[in-house]
Amino acid sequence: MNSRNLVKLFLTTLLIGGVTGGVVGFLARWSEFKPYFSSFEISAILSTFLWLFGVGLIFSVISQAGFFAYLTIHRFGLGIFKSASLWNAVQLVLILFVVFDLVYLRYLNFGSGEGISSYIVLALVVLAAALITAYFKMKQTNKQSFIPAMFFMVVATVLEWIPVLSSNDEGWLYFMLFPLLVCNAYQLLVLSKLIDRSQKELASKKTRMQTKAKGKKLKAGELGK
Repeated sequence: MNSRNLVKLFLTTLLIGGVTGGVVGFLARWSEFKPYFSSFEISAILSTFLWLFGVGLIFSVISQAGFFAYLTIHRFGLGIFKSASLWNAVQLVLILFVVFDLVYLRYLNFGSGEGISSYIVLALVVLAAALITAYFKMKQTNKQSFIPAMFFMVVATVLEWIPVLSSNDEGWLYFMLFPLLVCNAYQLLVLSKLIDRSQKELASKKTRMQTKAKGKKLKAGELGK
């Protein structure tokens, strides 16, 4: 990917994270911000949105760091296991392990006196987003991309989510989760398009340079006659 498209990916993901953080922040912490809307305090609503937008930008940066870390890990995995199918099998085992931990370990730490259903629902939200994203990624590329996309959407998202998971604040759980899911899904789905665009731009640049070089040779030949 060329630098122009890399910068475009960074900025668009940053904007998506900020906007998603601003919107989801109001919804996830509605009980806290509802009085602003009830009394129609425009200045409070705008200032709160800007604050939530800024936090969303931070979530976006975390998402992007996780994405590029995964791209590196994915290449290492393919190199170590020497087979895409074997590496996919390893990733599938890790997905199941992380989903189990997301439910069971959180329930052990925070679920005293309450049911496990809310912990299962949260894991199902992550899995549903991962399955949808992986399906569209597979349609974009090939069947072999389904498990890696699932792995990134589940494992990377949960790892990026750990700072909030450890506090178990419900408002913050959803406030951070959805910007991470949206940013992760966007990066995963747009990556191949930006790579194709970069290759086309590179090919177009080479063609222009070759045409320019041929023009210079023809001009030099005409001057030499």
